[in-house]
Amino acid sequence: MVKKQRGFKATILPRTLSASFAGMRAGGALAADSVVQRVLGRGPDDADSEFARREAHKFVRDLGKLKGTYIKIGQMLALFGEQFLPRVLVNALRDLSDQTEPLHWDALESSVRDSLGERYKELDIDPEAIAAASLAQVHLARVRSSGEWICLKLQYPGLAQVIDADFDVVVRMLLLARWVKSGRELDDWLESMREHLHNEIDYRREATSTIKMSELVAGVHGTSARYHVPQLYPYYCTDTVLAMEYIEGVSVVDPDVAGLSLQRRNALGKGMLELFFYELYEWGMLQTDPNFGNYLLRLDDRRKKIADDELVLLDFGSVLHCSEHFLRNLRQTIEAGQQQDVPRLVEGLIGLGCLQKETTEDGCKIFADFCMHLLEPLRPPEQLPAEYLNANGEYCWGKSQLMRRAAKKAAMATTSRQFVTPSRDFALIARKLTGLFNFIAALDAEFNAHEMVQLHIHRWQIKEKNAAKKER
Repeated sequence: MVKKQRGFKATILPRTLSASFAGMRAGGALAADSVVQRVLGRGPDDADSEFARREAHKFVRDLGKLKGTYIKIGQMLALFGEQFLPRVLVNALRDLSDQTEPLHWDALESSVRDSLGERYKELDIDPEAIAAASLAQVHLARVRSSGEWICLKLQYPGLAQVIDADFDVVVRMLLLARWVKSGRELDDWLESMREHLHNEIDYRREATSTIKMSELVAGVHGTSARYHVPQLYPYYCTDTVLAMEYIEGVSVVDPDVAGLSLQRRNALGKGMLELFFYELYEWGMLQTDPNFGNYLLRLDDRRKKIADDELVLLDFGSVLHCSEHFLRNLRQTIEAGQQQDVPRLVEGLIGLGCLQKETTEDGCKIFADFCMHLLEPLRPPEQLPAEYLNANGEYCWGKSQLMRRAAKKAAMATTSRQFVTPSRDFALIARKLTGLFNFIAALDAEFNAHEMVQLHIHRWQIKEKNAAKKER
């Protein structure tokens, strides 16, 4: 039996010292390797050496041992850090798992009791967690008066008090290890990441987003799959506790899902994609943490060829509320990428702050090429790569290996001298698309998406025209 962790506060100092020693060790080792590389006549492009890869994985293992916020910060660095961190470290950070051993109930009980007050007595909380991640864990609870089972998402005690200190420790690790160089641009990005991390532990904000998203999906009809956001129980919600409906379902990678008919897997994939289009074109509100653990599939009779399956949407801690300026440029970028219209695509990227007006033609081409690769599945059927189509001319999401190919293009873009650091919001959108396409690939779905996105683009264009007429 795995021994559960006892808490954060008592171990802050040892964790900090461990981090510092890890940073110094890596820094010394990499400095020595740098000397060797120069003696051998190798330049800075040789930083992706076998030695550097080993040190990067050691660094990430040290970070993983510290658990808690360190895991989450490492994952954020993997997402946002390509423009500041060596490629070898970013690749290693992507291996950080959000799955962690839950805290022992003894370490949680007093904080949960204090947070709920008298309401605590109204619940029978199962001391065994059903899920655990870097910032919280989930427990089942029975409401004594009704016998109803609900889920409690419990934030780790003292997290709000240590989050800034832990963030500073990770930055110090990176500097000591010589993985980054200090500068204004880095400082601005780190501050943006810190803000994002604080948003993820703001349960009042998450509760508001959950209720809003529930209202929005309830108004969606006629899609290939149904959506459900678990009901929130505001009476049992606090700054550190989220209470919601308990729903049984399976993950997209569950063997039961792989055994569904192609029609049903296609319907689920189309449903996920259409949800994104609603977020982007209708609502301006996007859930930006699309890892597989944030979705459940509630399946109808598994023996049916066609069925009413349901996508259950979980966790709205990372939600982006986009400005109209950002949305307009993002929509243009997607439309242009879909049509492979490079000039309009570049115009949209400039509007998003991903390129500058003075960026060279070659610099624009590199970044535009990455975007067009990422948006490949949205092209008209006749413009899709033939090698990724089935006999009916439909795009094979799993076979396409799209994310692997797009990642290579992204690496070329970020290493270019013409590369401009994109905004945090753009990075979140890129994460959203990556997670979304990986989800559909996991379903091994086969369908074309062009007509679906065109419908939403058409609606948006009509709204834009009507708005312009009113302004005249």
